[in-house]
This record gives sequence, C-alpha cells and structure tokens, in this order.
Amino acid sequence: MSGFIERTDTGASDTAAADPQRTAQAADPGAGPTPVHPAATLAVTSGATALALMAYTAPAVTLVDTAASLHTSPSAQAWLINGTPLGLAAALLVAGSLADDHGRRRIFVAGTLALGLTTLLGAFATTTWQFTLARFAQGAASAALLASSLGLLAHAFPSPRGRLRATGVWGACISAGIAVGPVLSGALPGWRLVYGVLGVATLLVAAVGTRTLTESRSPRGGRPDLLGAATFGAAQVALVAALTLGRDGWLRPSVGLLFLATVVLLALFAAAERRTATPMIDLSLLRSPRFLASSAGGLFTGLAVIGLFSFLPTLYQQTLGLSPMDVAWLFLLWSGLSFAVALQARRLAGRLPTRAQLVLGFALHAVGVLAMLGALDAGSWRRLLPGLILAGVGSGLLNAALPLLAVESVPAARAAMGSGAQQTLRYVGSCAGVALTIAIVAGTGGGPARGTDVALAVSAGLALVGAAGVWAFRERG
Repeated sequence: MSGFIERTDTGASDTAAADPQRTAQAADPGAGPTPVHPAATLAVTSGATALALMAYTAPAVTLVDTAASLHTSPSAQAWLINGTPLGLAAALLVAGSLADDHGRRRIFVAGTLALGLTTLLGAFATTTWQFTLARFAQGAASAALLASSLGLLAHAFPSPRGRLRATGVWGACISAGIAVGPVLSGALPGWRLVYGVLGVATLLVAAVGTRTLTESRSPRGGRPDLLGAATFGAAQVALVAALTLGRDGWLRPSVGLLFLATVVLLALFAAAERRTATPMIDLSLLRSPRFLASSAGGLFTGLAVIGLFSFLPTLYQQTLGLSPMDVAWLFLLWSGLSFAVALQARRLAGRLPTRAQLVLGFALHAVGVLAMLGALDAGSWRRLLPGLILAGVGSGLLNAALPLLAVESVPAARAAMGSGAQQTLRYVGSCAGVALTIAIVAGTGGGPARGTDVALAVSAGLALVGAAGVWAFRERG
C-alpha cells in the first residue's frame, strides 16, 4: 500500500508524526503539550458512531408502526427514512471543514450532544413533519460527530499502522450500529422507547467525550466559510428533496425547479470556494485520483448498498408476514457479518490494497443481492440467507476501506474534511437509493415480488458501476 497519507502541508518529519503530543502542538500553535489518549479517543468516537448509526437504522424495522402512529401516507413514508440522510448530506462537508478549522473535539462534543437531544425530541413527535424534522436534525448532528471522529483519530493515531487499526475499528462500529439498531428496535416495546433509549445513551457518550478527548485543529486558521456552507448545504437539501419527491412524478414542475436550484447553488458554491482564503473543500482535489476514488466509493455505497438495505427490511416485513423482531434477526446475518469482516479487514492491508478491497466489496454485494432474486415470489425467507451472507461480507469490506481511503486522499491537516466529503456523497447516494428502491418497487408491474427483483438487479448494477469507478480512478505510472 502506498503511503498512508500525503503530508503535503505539514512538512513534519516521521519522528514528529509519531509523537501525538508534538502533533497536537503542530495542529494548534501556541498550545502547550496536551495529553493524548488514543485508546479513549477510539472508544468514545467509535461508541458515538455506533449510536449514530443505530438511530439512523431504527426505522428499518419500526417504519410500519411509526407510519401508523403518525398517520403517514404511503407516499410520504420515504421522508421518515430520508430525514436523517438528508441532514447528513447537507451538513457533513460543512461539519468536516468546521472541525478542521475550529476544533475537532469541540465539533464532536457539540454534535454528540445535539444528536442525543434531537433523538429524544423524535420520541415525542406526533406528526409526520415533526418526526421528519427531528430526523433531519439527527442527521445534521450525526454529521458533526462522524466528520470530526476521523479527524480526532488521525490526530490520536499519527502512524500508518496505528491509523490502519483505528479506522478499521471505527469502520466496524458503523457496521455494529447498523447491526444492533434494528435488533434493539425490534426488542423494545414501541418505537418511541427506542428513540428515548438511544437519546439518553448518546448524551452519556457526549459527557464522557468532554473529559477524555484532546482538542486538535488544522494550522491554517481563518474565518469560517459561511457562504460556502450556506450554498452547499442548500444545494444538498434541494437535491435530496428532488430525489425524494421525484418518485411521485419526475416531470412535475416542483421537482424540476429543485434540480435547477441544485445546479445553481452548486455553481455558486464553486465560485465561493475559488474566492475564499479558507475554502471548505480544495477544488484542486478533484484532480486527485485518490480523492475521486474515495468519492466514488462513498457515492455508490450509498446508492447500491445503504439505499437498498434501508427499505428491504420493511418490504420483507410487509410481504413475508415477518414480525419486526424476525426481520431484525434475519438482517443481523448481513449486518453482523459486515461488522466482523470490517473488524478483521485490516489484516488484509498488506495483501489487498484499499482500492482493491472496495472493488471486492462492491462485487460481493452485487453477487449477494442477485442471489436473493426470487425469494419473495417463493415466499421463503430462507432463500435470502446465501445472499445476505455474501452481501454482508462485501459491506464489511466497504466499511473498513472507506474511512481509510477518506483520510488517505487528503492532506493530514484536512482529515475531517476528507471524511466529510466522502460521507456527504455516501448519504446523498443513500437518499437517492431509498427513493429509487421505493419507486421501483411501487412502479413495477407484477406486484411487490417483481418490483423487489428489479430493485435488487438495479442495486447489483450500481455496485458494479461503483467498482469500475473506484478502479478507474487510480494513479497512473
């Protein structure tokens, strides 16, 4: 594997890079030596990440009950799922830039505290829009803690070997959150209690974080890129809203206006980034094959994997007559394997480069979902098992490789920004994937069995496109 990270902006020697306290001083000139606790940093950031993903996946098995309780129409149920990824997509890049420039610990603690409070608010929602707004706020809060987590880990684990282990554990906790969230949701009596428990647990992690984490930031300083944050965040909201509303008719004027607004806002964002001295994202990174590979990996993981598996549990619950707990245990096979593989994937690093892990992960997902074809038509949940196993292994490889590639693809001082950029595309992709899956299932003639098979085939195709894209964006000679 090539060097773990391009230190194009630090000029630090290998000896200095291996010393966390010296790294802290370099990251925050004028600060005295501050103690860094790598193990505690890994535990707190990984725990918060797992809780964020548990909140994210809670609707996977509670959607039916939640929609009934809130009197949500079938056409609006996508909002119950897409609220959190919409918030994530809108805020991740902004949060990553703020974390690098103004303190990763500060942004992490603020995001974790906000996630706990907004999750508790979701438990008390009485209408679809109240719940959707709470989910959007959960997504924005999750963006702050997810983007700053990798920056904190890059600071606490400056050596390539240490970062390989830390990002592997962090990526595994993404899978752990996805695995535990549906099981917890199915086990607790009522969806409101699920959000109450998750909210309290997240507040406890925020309290621990205030005592154990060490502050770090990029040495560039400067004012916040407020115009860039506003235009980019608004562009993401417009795009995801268009994708979600489009399932009810892509030619409607409102959908067209939202897509047009997205284009205009992104153009304004690009212009703002070229003019500011401290841009949220260095647009020259778009010429970096490693950064493009990281971006493609995040986007197609959202489109092909997260989008599909966010809705499949609800679909199988409705069509196979399975209870929420039955569905949770069934999909634990997929998410549990994803966790185990992500935790052990670092052992492949010497034999399988990061990019190759992504390609293999996408390929296994494609084979796995194709193996699930016909399960609904046969009325058999057992037909799903081989496909869930293969897709779970593929998901684990993706979750292990993506965070590593995110920090590999940018200079050391911009680790949180690299994480935010990749995860922004990941959750934009997931919003589009959810909307696409629901639209395919609802719009395909022949009933839900036929629609599900088409959605599975489309997911496999998107995964193969993602694999090709990651492989194509590689350094030449």
